[in-house]
Amino acid sequence: MSLVLIVEDNEKNMKLVRDILQAKGYETMEAVNAEDGIKMALERVPDLVLMDIQLPGMNGMEALKVLRAEPATSQVPVIAITASVMTQDRQQIMDTGFNGFIEKPINLKDFLAAVQATIRPA
Repeated sequence: MSLVLIVEDNEKNMKLVRDILQAKGYETMEAVNAEDGIKMALERVPDLVLMDIQLPGMNGMEALKVLRAEPATSQVPVIAITASVMTQDRQQIMDTGFNGFIEKPINLKDFLAAVQATIRPA
C-alpha cells in the first residue's frame, strides 16, 4: 500500500483529498503545516507528498527545499496543490522542483491521474 503525506491547512480540502486517496486504497498521513509535514516525512518516508503552497508559517516551496536537502526525502515526489493558477505562479512552483501541480478546486479525475502518474496505484 502506498503512503501519501498530505500537507494542507484547510480542513475541507484535507478531508476531500484524504477521502479520495483512502477510497482508492492509499494510506495517508496528514499535517496542517509544513513544519509538521517535514517531521512526519522524515519519521516515516512517504511514497508521495501532496503539498499546499499557502501554509501558515513556512510555505510549501520552503518546505520542499528542506525535504530535498534531507537524504531520506530527497527523492520523494512532491506535488504542489494550490489555488495560485497564474502562469508565473505555476512556473515558479515548477522551478522550485515540484514533481507536479494540482489546481484548487480539485478536479477528481485530474487529481487521481496526477497521483497515479507519480506513484504506482496502491
